[in-house]
Amino acid sequence: MSLTRNFSWNLVGNVVYAGCQWGILVVLAKLTSPEMVGLFALGLAVTAPIIMLSQLQLRGVQATDANDEYAFGHYLALRLLTTALALLIIIGVIWVGSYSPNTALVIFVVGLSKAFESISDVYYGLMQRHERMDRIAKARLIKGPLSLAALWLLVYVTGDVLWGVIGLAAVWLVILLIYDVRNAAVILRESLSLQGKSFVDKEEMRPDFEPRRLAHLAWLALPLGLVMALISLNTNIPRYFIEHELGTAELGIFAALAYLMVACNTLVSAMGQSVTPRLAKYYAAGDLDGYKHLLARMLGMGVLLSIAGVLVSVFAGHQLLSLLYRHEYAVYNNILIWLMIVAGVSYITSFLGYGMTAARYFRVQLPLFMVVVAVTFGASLWLIPRFALTGAALAMGAGALAQLLGSCFVFVHILQKKNVKGVSL
Repeated sequence: MSLTRNFSWNLVGNVVYAGCQWGILVVLAKLTSPEMVGLFALGLAVTAPIIMLSQLQLRGVQATDANDEYAFGHYLALRLLTTALALLIIIGVIWVGSYSPNTALVIFVVGLSKAFESISDVYYGLMQRHERMDRIAKARLIKGPLSLAALWLLVYVTGDVLWGVIGLAAVWLVILLIYDVRNAAVILRESLSLQGKSFVDKEEMRPDFEPRRLAHLAWLALPLGLVMALISLNTNIPRYFIEHELGTAELGIFAALAYLMVACNTLVSAMGQSVTPRLAKYYAAGDLDGYKHLLARMLGMGVLLSIAGVLVSVFAGHQLLSLLYRHEYAVYNNILIWLMIVAGVSYITSFLGYGMTAARYFRVQLPLFMVVVAVTFGASLWLIPRFALTGAALAMGAGALAQLLGSCFVFVHILQKKNVKGVSL
């Protein structure tokens, strides 16, 4: 498929899916209390860094595997092993955290739903590798509305967020089994047919637990896995401080406001995922001009999205919060403005991150995000007890600025390379 068609499909799929994920918070805000929203946000905050680490960003490694170094079975086997380990770690964290039974169940079920999503993600990596973003988009177009409907129905009937996340997990498991697996098989069959090879379903689609290959793949992907875990941790550090210092209700309000940052990030993700394979091919072929031109277009889009987000929050933020949630959320519009400024910086750094991944600059991202996490932690420790939710937004901004400066430094190094073929950092 062409880059335009891939982007269009991916954009539609991401917009609908992100809108449905946003709708989950809207449903919880409308039908329950800020405490219930905060409980759901806590479940995400506890499980997200663990799941992100377990993913090892295999989808990005898979999508940029221009030389077919590993078979799909290797990616699937490694994802299954790391996901099982992640669930065990989540259980351990719940045990150590001494949460109430209801809170512990919500956290675990949220983690289980993310585990199902993580397994789907490795099938999406196969589709992305072959530039078939339409298949991924169609899966999201089915999954998003069904998961939102299931959560709404169960929360409406029971008034309990726990039953809502149970419905969420059930839908994601069904979509994985009856749609994602079958679509990945179709893509792999088409790919092998073009190469003049035969497709044997049981052999090509089953996990390949070859120890040596899995060890090599895990070692290659580990830096990106750690980076993604640090990115998730960096996002959630202010939430940990909010829950500890201000309580679950304030966490619910902050989570609802912060999810508005995702609106434009949907476009960023759609574009980044669509162009990553193309960027990787330019870089692997030594076409630095093509790589720079495509990346510059992405960065320009990031700047425009940043400006648009800030303007919407300034001139229509109060009305938007009242419409989407309730009036008690709208009084925090000043926090939303700060968050949209932070979001603008993050859109630009996200595009730079896609560029690094396409160039297979994996290991340099680890020290970069270690610094970013340290900055966010220090800023949260100092600002949140003093300035409450405003301090949380400012702490996120400090981390985003550190990430932008570090990413620019890395790209100065990348673009100074005259012979990009085979270069690694």
